[in-house]
Amino acid sequence: MHPSLQPLMLALEVAERDRDQAQSTVLRLRHQMEAAQSQARQLEDYRRDYQQRWGERFQTQGSVQIMHCYHGFMSRLDQAGTHQQAAVQRIQHHLDQAVQVLREREMRAASIRKLIERRQNEIDKARSRQEQKLTDEQASRIAWARRAAGSNDLAIA
Repeated sequence: MHPSLQPLMLALEVAERDRDQAQSTVLRLRHQMEAAQSQARQLEDYRRDYQQRWGERFQTQGSVQIMHCYHGFMSRLDQAGTHQQAAVQRIQHHLDQAVQVLREREMRAASIRKLIERRQNEIDKARSRQEQKLTDEQASRIAWARRAAGSNDLAIA
């Protein structure tokens, strides 16, 4: 690796570390999202079951006091469901932001990688041109030396 590429390699290392951290954040938020959605579904299922069970009971019997308790509990279940949906939306918002950050960091790492590749190609081309120049100079010296040796042989004869 050419020494002029060392700063870019360091920048790539930092960019990849940042990208890896962003990937970890996205993964963590996805797990949180799954858990929050699962909890929201469980709350909704429980609310529906509770409503069905007590709805059937009120068709056959039920006092005013039990109705007040039922409505109070249903109200708290509704609040819990609303709160859980807000948590799901909040996590989704954070997840969307984290995915955007991940994309940006992936693009940065890819850009640095591409720049390193381009610079390495330039270095390789320059090295190849230098080697070709040296080879051409050496071939020219050999040809000149042969001509000089050939004309000395003619002068001696």
